[in-house]
Amino acid sequence: MDGPGTAVRVTTERRRADEWAVVLAAAGIPHWMRQRLDGWALLVPPDDATTALQALDAYDQESARSVGEERGGRPPTIAGVVVALGLIGFFAITGPREGQSAWFAAGSADAARMLAGEWWRAVTALTLHADASHLLGNAVAVAVLVSAVCWQLGTGVGLMLVLLAGAGGNALTALVHRTGHVSVGASTAVFATVGLLAVLRITVPDRTRVGSRKAWVVAGASLALLAFVGTGPDADLLAHGFGLGMGVVLGFGGALGLRRGVPAWTQGLLGLTSGAIVAGAWLVAR
Repeated sequence: MDGPGTAVRVTTERRRADEWAVVLAAAGIPHWMRQRLDGWALLVPPDDATTALQALDAYDQESARSVGEERGGRPPTIAGVVVALGLIGFFAITGPREGQSAWFAAGSADAARMLAGEWWRAVTALTLHADASHLLGNAVAVAVLVSAVCWQLGTGVGLMLVLLAGAGGNALTALVHRTGHVSVGASTAVFATVGLLAVLRITVPDRTRVGSRKAWVVAGASLALLAFVGTGPDADLLAHGFGLGMGVVLGFGGALGLRRGVPAWTQGLLGLTSGAIVAGAWLVAR
């Protein structure tokens, strides 16, 4: 078909013009292309111009929605940075472990005390750090990895799963050691985020294809593993392993939530609840 027709779209890219032509063909709208000085023009009979424009606009909207879903459907988050700053601020209050402050006596993950009923230590221990270098390694890893988890799952779901997995890792460690084991640090939760990210990448790869973001997620995971497994003589490998395992287990629940979608109000409630659990654990401890 050829003739004067009505130009509904013009582009300098032949590939783009062919894409529009396929859309019109699928809609059963007569069309043809013509190369002009301003590019490739897609023409239709004048009576079909309105219908053609509607079909092309609908296609553009669907394409934009699909791209948004592939990118995770939410803007970047700095939740991990906020948590890391919170850890740094809390360290300024508690000081290092060698200072023997009351915070460490009340909140360290003491296996014997935890099994005796002091459950809160599984949570409070995540917020304590032995010294500045211990804090720095955890803070950097938290800023990167927790932000990645919250970007994919939403801030509320992400924070809650990281907290539960970290506390769960501490609890399992206490069950194994039973006595004579005391630990502090957010590294158990850091390894939990690695487990969460790994499961999300495997179970919902279509929702976690983040392009260049993937590189810094992997880099953050490598940083955590090197900092806590490869160098520290006092590294609690068992707790790290349990944290990683808990992250994997809870990651499947996170993947289910990612598929079904979590309302914004639920995300907010879970985020507040996460903070309330930490604050409540310290209120009980003190």
